[in-house]
Amino acid sequence: MLNSKQRAYLRGMANSIDTIVHVGKGGMSDQIIKQADDALVARELIKGKCLETSPLSSREAADLIAEKTNSDVVQVIGSKFVLYRPNPDEPVIKLPKTK
Repeated sequence: MLNSKQRAYLRGMANSIDTIVHVGKGGMSDQIIKQADDALVARELIKGKCLETSPLSSREAADLIAEKTNSDVVQVIGSKFVLYRPNPDEPVIKLPKTK
């Protein structure tokens, strides 16, 4: 679980990354979950988007992917969302310490 300082730090990092997960008119599929999971292993922080044709809202899609991939929803704004999961073997992102 992320605290507000860690969430703010990750939001700042997410500004510069590209959107790599797209949820379209087909809704959520195993392929999208696998793509997100693979990306989280490689990058730890990913950005996704719900297209206008998607039957899911961006919040629903983010929550569903986070649940299936055991990651944290960092932020949802409009049609975009950001997810974070630390790599257990080789963490790349160093989060600010909790109090």
